[in-house]
Amino acid sequence: MKNMKLAIFDIDNTLIAGDSDLLWGEFLCERNYVDSKTYKTSHKKYYKDYLNGDLDIRDFLKFQLKVLAENDLDLLRKWRDDFFEVKIRPVILPKARDLIGSHRGRGHDLLIITATNRFIVEPIVAEFKIENLIACEPEFKNKQYTGEFTGTPSYAEGKVERFNKWLKNRDHQLEESWFYSDSHNDIPLMKEVDHPVAVDPDDALKLKATVMRWPIISLR
Repeated sequence: MKNMKLAIFDIDNTLIAGDSDLLWGEFLCERNYVDSKTYKTSHKKYYKDYLNGDLDIRDFLKFQLKVLAENDLDLLRKWRDDFFEVKIRPVILPKARDLIGSHRGRGHDLLIITATNRFIVEPIVAEFKIENLIACEPEFKNKQYTGEFTGTPSYAEGKVERFNKWLKNRDHQLEESWFYSDSHNDIPLMKEVDHPVAVDPDDALKLKATVMRWPIISLR
C-alpha cells in the first residue's frame, strides 16, 4: 500500500469568491429558466439556513435538483456552459490556482469535496484540473436526472462519511493531509486532517480556528 499526501479543498467561498449554488440560482432566475419570484424566495431561505448551520440538505437538494429533472440534458449542459462563463470564471481566485499548484508541485494528491451537487461543480473541478471529486450526487436514470439524489450528501458530518468511504476505496495509506475551507459547516472534516486551514473564514470558523490555533489565510 502506497503512502499518500493529500490536499483537500472546498469550493464555495474558498477557491472561488462566491457560492456556486447561489450563483446557479441567480443565473436561472436572470435567464427566466425558472419562476424567479418563487425560486428566489426559497433559495434565500435555504442559503440563510446554510450560513446559520441549520440547512436541511436533503430538502435543499430536492428543491435544487427539480430543475434538472424538468429539462432536457443537452439543454442543461448548454445552460451550465453559459453559467460557468458568466458566473463562475469571473470569481475564480488566482491565489487559489497558486495554492493548488503549490500542492501539485510537491507531488500531493488533490481532492475537492463540496456540498454542492456534481452537475454544478464538474466544470469548476475540471478548470482546476483536479481529478478527485466528492459532491452531492443527483440521481441519473434513463439518460435524464430524476430530481432525487443518491447516497449520503457531502455536507457537514456527511463530508467525513463520504471522505472516509473514498479513502477506503483507494489503495493508499494517508500519510499527511490538508483541508482548506471557509465554512463552519466543515469543522467536522477539519478535525480529521493533519493541517486544517481556514480560508477567508465565516465568523464561526474564524473563532474556532483561533481557539484551535489553525492557520487562517486569505485567497482574496
